[in-house]
Amino acid sequence: MLPAITLLIVLQLVGEVIARGLALPVPGPVIGLVLLLVGLMVRGARGHPPPPALEDTAQGLLRHLSLLFVPAGVGVTTLLATLREDGPAILVALAVSAVATIVVTALVMRALAPSPDAGEEGRAGDASR
Repeated sequence: MLPAITLLIVLQLVGEVIARGLALPVPGPVIGLVLLLVGLMVRGARGHPPPPALEDTAQGLLRHLSLLFVPAGVGVTTLLATLREDGPAILVALAVSAVATIVVTALVMRALAPSPDAGEEGRAGDASR
């Protein structure tokens, strides 16, 4: 377990160094996770499964994922006055962004999905053979 946690922390550190060194607007831990993903994909392409220690460590972290929400909960309770003051604006922003996300997703889906007519033409062509 210790080597797997060390790997995760080292990748986070490497991500931080890359993010700060290149002045990227992406958090270092996200870059570290992308590096981990790339490493696991390369390993998988070579036919090797993820190391069991890494898998066990990831499962252990996921079991206690709810603990990571404690700081956010504390932050919300300490900023309740600000939340009361700006709550309506936050709710409107959340609602507008949710609707915009749904609309954009639907438009992208419509643009990328094959039309139902194209499927029927293909089947009709197959039936005439």
